[in-house]
Amino acid sequence: MTTDLPTAAGRGTVRRLAGILHRRPRLRLALLLTAPLLWLAVLYLGSLAVLFVSAFWTTDSFTSQVVKVWSTDNFHALFTTPVFRQVILRSVGVALAVTVLCAVIAFPVAFYTARVARPKWRPLLVVAILTPLWASYLVKVYAWRLILSEGGLADWMLAPFGLSGPGYGLPATVLTLTYLWLPYMILPVHTALEQLPANLLDASADLGARPGRTFRSVVLPLVLPSVAAGSVFTFSLSLGDYITVQIVGGKTQLIGNLVYSNIELNLPMAAALATVPVAVIVLYLLAIRRTGALNSL
Repeated sequence: MTTDLPTAAGRGTVRRLAGILHRRPRLRLALLLTAPLLWLAVLYLGSLAVLFVSAFWTTDSFTSQVVKVWSTDNFHALFTTPVFRQVILRSVGVALAVTVLCAVIAFPVAFYTARVARPKWRPLLVVAILTPLWASYLVKVYAWRLILSEGGLADWMLAPFGLSGPGYGLPATVLTLTYLWLPYMILPVHTALEQLPANLLDASADLGARPGRTFRSVVLPLVLPSVAAGSVFTFSLSLGDYITVQIVGGKTQLIGNLVYSNIELNLPMAAALATVPVAVIVLYLLAIRRTGALNSL
């Protein structure tokens, strides 16, 4: 009989605690969100705060040791040194080019998978689109290195037309990044097109609108938030990438390469460089906020 007392007491405690949580939904919500909020505040936002603060430090030119003295020299160098300006503009341009290419390619693919293909094949097509995400990042990039190499698959396919592949460089970087992040654009566009009411398309056709007018006036306004949502992934992932450009970019440098090369030599400058993608992405999110893209994520 004595062995059952702790069990009964424990059950009673659990019931009382459950009753307290049931009567106090705010307490229940606070306990539920405490751990993830601490993780976000301490590890994520805290690391960004340390990154931002260390960007104002300097490095001793003789010992290469970090000097914790407040200075804006690193940010001044970012905007006055031609090399840094070129790399920043190039990185933003690459991210925008990848985003535009992904949107142009994703729309017809998503339209086919969502509106044209037979319903029984649509889930399989979506799985096929997402399959490249299951492969290793490095495997995919090195595969493109082989494709774009001299005498590789690209040269072999373009040889009958008297052309050659782009080789290694900025075009190869844009092409490879487009392949890597394309599924992140196709999936939200596919979802938006799949949820597009068919009666809207029928009504547009009944009113005499041609396919081009239907696309501009009906389809595009409804799908644009999903395109913007996909662009958040393609833009941010391309802007922060540095491995792809090292493998297929030849002598091309992006922000990530400069951050990587300065980590050991000049940590405060690397931190200052790392704040640039963060600031650009924040501005990008603010710019697309009005499209409703953040609600589609």
